[in-house]
Amino acid sequence: MNMNTLLIHGGIDGDKHTGAVSVPIYQTSTYKQSSLGKSSGYEYSRTGNPTRHALEKLIADLEGAKYGFAFASGMAAITAVLSLFKSGDKIIISSNIYGGTFRVLDKVFNNFGIKYEIVETRDLSLLDSKVGPSVKAIFIETPANPLMNVTDIEAVSKIAKKHNIYLIVDNTFMTPYLQRPILLGADIVVHSATKYLGGHSDLIAGLAVVNDDGLGERLQFIQNSTGGILQPFDSWLLIRGIKTLGVRMARHIENAQFIAEYLENHPGVDKVYYPGLKGSEGYDINSKQASGGGGMISFILNKKYDLKDFYSSLKIITLGESLGGVESLICHPATMTHASIPYDIRQKVGIVDNLVRLSVGLEDKHDIKGDLENAFNNSLRR
Repeated sequence: MNMNTLLIHGGIDGDKHTGAVSVPIYQTSTYKQSSLGKSSGYEYSRTGNPTRHALEKLIADLEGAKYGFAFASGMAAITAVLSLFKSGDKIIISSNIYGGTFRVLDKVFNNFGIKYEIVETRDLSLLDSKVGPSVKAIFIETPANPLMNVTDIEAVSKIAKKHNIYLIVDNTFMTPYLQRPILLGADIVVHSATKYLGGHSDLIAGLAVVNDDGLGERLQFIQNSTGGILQPFDSWLLIRGIKTLGVRMARHIENAQFIAEYLENHPGVDKVYYPGLKGSEGYDINSKQASGGGGMISFILNKKYDLKDFYSSLKIITLGESLGGVESLICHPATMTHASIPYDIRQKVGIVDNLVRLSVGLEDKHDIKGDLENAFNNSLRR
């Protein structure tokens, strides 16, 4: 099936018992067993639930993988994946990565002896040289949050395979609609499904997929043992959201391209970060491994404009955490999504205080542009 069909009919399509076209919500904690040692295949909903199973099968199909796992949040999915490692292991992370991922490594897993090193993963020679005996995985986002850095997934997968380590890819920004890292050589793919996959800012969820039997068995054991699973109703909501991913992403991309080109030519913007802009750094690699630029833009606000006035002047675009919903959302990475990263590291990688991150929604693109124009006009220092 092609992707637009797979979004609707992938996984478990409907309910074979009743003919319902929508997978039912199995809102139950436990299941009747016919006799000792004989069950329907479900015993307890932490271990397995039919609604969650339908979602897990769906994301596996979409990513071209064998096994999918649904968690209570994106960070729960990442935590489960990081739990594959043990004391003394080191994980290389991109120099530009979501603040929550950095925080859980720096403040939680560091306590258990799992180390990390920040590396510019776009520099393949540098990355290769950093893989020592203790390194067990490379963790990348591409495009990365918030500077939209694009890492060559296939090239990094070759480095990972050369050293017999795992490649983990956070595919939240692109979704499998635009990019399928498993098919490019990644071992593990994670999503904050709260974002584009859910698409409506009404649920919190995380997903992980793997294509290896051994990894699938280990991750399933961790999911069941630690219990950070996604509930049945949220699983159903996420399945519903995924069905419209194709049409939503098409509008996100159309609007984001329009806004990125507008910002690129605005005197109030020093630099635009969007992988869909021709000539931009990362454009060629992104075009090779993804089928669009996505819906996320970051830009540097010129210092002639007051940052607080700019944010407060927006009427349609909502100031808030998160991204990927139908509504346009804007945030200040330095004090919001990436505040947990120390100041000196933020400065070094380019997450400066006048960096703005915009999740372009599904509103009329001219209304989004008009809202930004009003903010520019109201925030210009005179």
